[in-house]
Amino acid sequence: MEFVIILFIVLFVVLYRKSNGESVYKFLVNNVENVYETYAPYSFKVIREKCKEMGLEYSTKQYTIQVIIFATLAFIISYLYFYNAIISLIYVVLTISVIPYLAYLRCKRVYSEFIFEQIQVYVTNTIMEFSVAQSFVKALEGVYASGILDDPVKTDVKIMIDLAYHNGDVGESIDYMNAKYDFYMVRNMHQLFLQVTREGARDTTRTLDNMLLDIDELVEGVYRDRIDRQAFHRQFVQFGVLLYLMIMLVQLLIKKDVYIELVNSNLFMQVALHIIVLCNSYFLLSGEKYYNENVGAE
Repeated sequence: MEFVIILFIVLFVVLYRKSNGESVYKFLVNNVENVYETYAPYSFKVIREKCKEMGLEYSTKQYTIQVIIFATLAFIISYLYFYNAIISLIYVVLTISVIPYLAYLRCKRVYSEFIFEQIQVYVTNTIMEFSVAQSFVKALEGVYASGILDDPVKTDVKIMIDLAYHNGDVGESIDYMNAKYDFYMVRNMHQLFLQVTREGARDTTRTLDNMLLDIDELVEGVYRDRIDRQAFHRQFVQFGVLLYLMIMLVQLLIKKDVYIELVNSNLFMQVALHIIVLCNSYFLLSGEKYYNENVGAE
């Protein structure tokens, strides 16, 4: 334990000497930001900037609290397994290193939900504009000019309008949007408007009304699914943490002193415990990945 305390003191002194008068906290934050700017993928930077713009990205304070919570839990849980401060510190470092990946998953989920909401607004309002203008391009212009869309969807709608005027046809515009946003409601609406544009005007009022009803049902289902997924996610995390703490039950059954002696004297036991911890961690990370990536938009 004395070695751990000395290690922390040395680390603090080194960081403080390198900070050139800055607080250690600010020095650490600045260095983390530099690493992020250097190594983060471009796509993640774009997504993260959009999350910041929407006010949904964690602040530095929130990330700091997350680091403290994760580090504390990692130290406590790993210490209950091995009763070794050095091993616990290694697990603390490994746990903290996972936080950027969790931030990446979370930002992807938030961004996917944002895109779905924007697409729902785009489709609904294009249908309503078309019912008045009876022209797909004019409907797109009305949606774009209304200011209800946000980037990147707003910019993509402008590209659709420009392509339609440049080619004298909406085919390439529709292909562009379908490839960019592969949603069922987008393809259905575009297919209808493509037929109307190329085959001539006809009464589409009933078809468009039915399409709006289908979209409303779809959106209702998506939001219901989102609420259910959030509730399941909380239960999943609680279950994952309880899996770690099952080691306390083992120690109660065979007594703590016997358990510590068994761990310290048996290499096979140590390896088995590491495997258990890593498997539980993989289980939790896989669940987080599924929850954040499979948002169930359609």
